[in-house]
Formats: sequence, C-alpha cells, structure tokens
Amino acid sequence: MIKQIEAILLSSGNAQKLADFYKDVVGLQITEEIEVGEKGEKGFEVSFGKGNGAGLYIMDHSEIKGKNSQGARVMFNLEVDDIEKEVAKVKENGVKLVQNIYHVEGYGLIATFEDVDGNYFQFVQVRPNES
Repeated sequence: MIKQIEAILLSSGNAQKLADFYKDVVGLQITEEIEVGEKGEKGFEVSFGKGNGAGLYIMDHSEIKGKNSQGARVMFNLEVDDIEKEVAKVKENGVKLVQNIYHVEGYGLIATFEDVDGNYFQFVQVRPNES
C-alpha cells in the first residue's frame, strides 16, 4: 500500500543557483544543505514550517544539463494565504509569469511561474468554501 508522497526532488545542473532562486526570489526557507553521493554534489532541504506533508529537495544531478525545455511536464504547487500578494512579489523580482491568476471551480486560485531552470511552479490559494 502506498501511503503518501514523502518527498519531491527538483533536480538541477546547478542546485546552488536553483536553491538561491527559491530562497531569495520566491521566499522559501532553505533549512539544510547536504552533500550527496561520492562526487560531493549538493542538496538543499526546503522547510514549510508545518512539519507534515511531502518534503521538497533541490538536488544536483549529473545527468541534468541546461534548462528544462518542457517546464509544464511536472509542476509543484506552493499553497499561499494571499495569492495576489505573492504573485506581485515574485513578478517584482523578475520571475517569468506563465499564467496569471485564474480560478479553478471547486478548488481555488492558481498562478503559474517558471524558475531559473525552466521548471514550472504554481502558487495556489485554496478557497475554504471550495476545498
């Protein structure tokens, strides 16, 4: 029996640069830097403060070269309490907007962005009356 998603790994040819983007531009908290494997590749753990749910790790990966040419293939959502505020903040920081805020019936509001590696991530504001 599969119980849940334990972690999401976001692989990069330059995990330091990608982790810095998510920390400095998006506002995520990097709680730990780790060394991975025999080649001294880096990994970064992202904390969301709740202590439950899947972890997010940004990892060097020797087989990843350049930007992701299909950013929409796999996306991850970051739940926010004020989507308009968070969207404005990352737009001011020059993050590429893929899709501005839109409504999904029965769910809430979503906006999609592209990170420095070409991966898509979304801000999601779940509306209590729609969850």
